[in-house]
Amino acid sequence: MAKDFDCMEDSNRSANPTIHEVSDPARRVFVRGGLAATVAGLFGPLAAGVLAGCATTGSGNAASLGRGIGFKSVPMAAVDRIVVPEGYSAQVLYRWGDAVGVAGQMPAFNADASNTAAEQALQAGMHHDGMAFFPTEGSSQRGLLVMNHEYVDDGLLHTDGMKNWSAEKVRKSMNAHGVSVIEIQREGSGWKQVAPSKFARRITALTPMTLTGPAAGHPMLRTAGDPTGTRILGTYNNCANGHTPWGTYLTCEENFADYFEGVENPDAHQRRWGIRKGNGAKYRWHEHEERFSAAKHPNESNRYGWVVEIDPQDPASTPIKRSALGRAAHEGAATALTADGRAVVYMGEDSRFEYIYKFVSRDRVKPGGFAANRELLDHGTLYVARFDVDGTGEWMPLVQGQGPLTADKGFANQGDVLIKSRQASDALGATKMDRPEWTTVDPITKEVYCTLTNNSNRGGQGQPFMDAANPRSNNTMGQIIRWKETGDLDATRFAWNHLVLAGDPKQSRYEAQGNIKGDTFGSPDGLLVDARGVLWI
Repeated sequence: MAKDFDCMEDSNRSANPTIHEVSDPARRVFVRGGLAATVAGLFGPLAAGVLAGCATTGSGNAASLGRGIGFKSVPMAAVDRIVVPEGYSAQVLYRWGDAVGVAGQMPAFNADASNTAAEQALQAGMHHDGMAFFPTEGSSQRGLLVMNHEYVDDGLLHTDGMKNWSAEKVRKSMNAHGVSVIEIQREGSGWKQVAPSKFARRITALTPMTLTGPAAGHPMLRTAGDPTGTRILGTYNNCANGHTPWGTYLTCEENFADYFEGVENPDAHQRRWGIRKGNGAKYRWHEHEERFSAAKHPNESNRYGWVVEIDPQDPASTPIKRSALGRAAHEGAATALTADGRAVVYMGEDSRFEYIYKFVSRDRVKPGGFAANRELLDHGTLYVARFDVDGTGEWMPLVQGQGPLTADKGFANQGDVLIKSRQASDALGATKMDRPEWTTVDPITKEVYCTLTNNSNRGGQGQPFMDAANPRSNNTMGQIIRWKETGDLDATRFAWNHLVLAGDPKQSRYEAQGNIKGDTFGSPDGLLVDARGVLWI
């Protein structure tokens, strides 16, 4: 979620340094004509050429490497329609309310919002976000499209909006969240949804899930409805995503705190996770689903903020919350492999002044798809990033018993560390970032990118001001940071710099100025390096 809402969570009051305090003007890389020479020493000549080309409109070194963009820019315009480059077309494929495609259960969408909660559970949710395509039948012409539904507009979801609030409305709202799995196929110059489909599935805020890994069964995850601490109901606020080399989809639970009505005097743990009085007014779930009341069920919020693994090929499978990847306001989960075949997952936490994480699996990926790798994400090491002033950084292990992560500091076991990932990262001195969103790994150079979408609280509410590395205390435009591991992707040291400061260099407002050479943009969010090495933002 790239927007910078006033209600965006901001609960990190640690004394840890921010990315701007450790930046140095001499290392801040601007996207301009001399980028290739500047970058070459740190990231290599191949990366310099690719990035210089990506920052422009497809000319320059990137084109000489066969990585040109190949289409004309679309001019900025304040119009209420989709605009695509010359020679391209756009089509509507899967809208809110469209049937997901379960055989014999395909309710039609009612434009007057009169669909029931049960019907919504079989239809597309609201506010599509991160998605991934999984080819089937050995061809990219047909496959499964899996997508997140991040949040809802209750004013549109119900015939009378939020008036006459009821349990049925809460259920419908919950069923408009989550994930869709639909089947699509190429048809002529476009695509169509295959319906019915044996793969079709909706996963909602009411779908039963399993929590596995080191935190499974932890006392902080046990509730009256689930004394085992392993059986959780639903996923929601699913923003960005990831997909694994063994064919599964990773959906990320982001701003879960917005759904819980907090107490008048929250404890330190609730404060650190933004569970506060008044939160519940946004969705009002707690009025008819009491587990969203922190006063009645204080542990329920600990059961959200995880990365959830879904097998799109098996509509009967139970989604799995992977506690080994840590708890956070997760935005995305970009997965790559080390040279010896272990999985590495890079994750950002989209809240003001929060952190960047990486998980390295203990075991190698095996052939045989999900069946052969069912427990791969349950075993490994979670790290949090510290960015140092000399242009290097360190991945610090979030492992109980190491450094300050000891029982006397509130971390008696690894479950404590993972459930309280923020507190553990505070204790380790991780670098406070400006809302890390999507991450991506260049498959050729192995460089890693992360969008820091914005942070208008920079310099406010007792937080530090910007320094010379990013001279915008009211950071409404954001930036993109990148790093390269010192060795393989499992390394614990890296080199880093800023790729770009977003914004328009021509703007008179200081905080809106950027250093982009080419088409301007602000608040970078989703990004992906494709197989050619082209960075899409």
